[in-house]
Amino acid sequence: QRIAIVGPTGCGKTTLIKLLLRLYEPTEGEICLNGINIEKYDYEEYMQIFSVVFQDFKLFAFPLDENIAAGEQVDKARLKQVLTKIGLNEFAERLPQKKRTLLYQENGEGVTPSGGEAQKVAIARALVNDPQLIIADEPTGNIDPELSYEIVDLLREINECGTTILMVTHEHSLVRYFGGRIITIQQGRIVFDEVVGGNLIHES
Repeated sequence: QRIAIVGPTGCGKTTLIKLLLRLYEPTEGEICLNGINIEKYDYEEYMQIFSVVFQDFKLFAFPLDENIAAGEQVDKARLKQVLTKIGLNEFAERLPQKKRTLLYQENGEGVTPSGGEAQKVAIARALVNDPQLIIADEPTGNIDPELSYEIVDLLREINECGTTILMVTHEHSLVRYFGGRIITIQQGRIVFDEVVGGNLIHES
């Protein structure tokens, strides 16, 4: 599925994400997965379902491949698949040491990716472990409007390959372009719930 949660700052969108990820525990009510309260699942097993791209994501001053793998153990075959799916192959091939090129300057002479490239690397990191559901919290918050639609297109393509995408944003035009189920929240409550086809607004 493609699901978008939209609403103004302070309406509860990020709190909802943190509840889903068990970073917060509900003070009333419950959250269920397959009819079972999520608190009854083993935490590590439960978390394997999700990957998250937060608005304030951080890339590390590590090589590109280790940034995506989030560690030194890199599955090269999976990395190649993800780079292809995300459209980062061309970026990687332009780098001085390809996938082994250091990012940023803290640990040596590294390369600083653009905002859009960094966003794609963060999405690649979320995708590399083949999650069932990717949560994208304001995934276009730090890039210019034209690139925003490119990132939404990328999320749509990932969805079409079989991964559920939950996008959280305050940008109404983006969620209507994203399509799928749109849930509007105000003051912590659902005030509107609809399904749209997507690709309604932006022409590239």
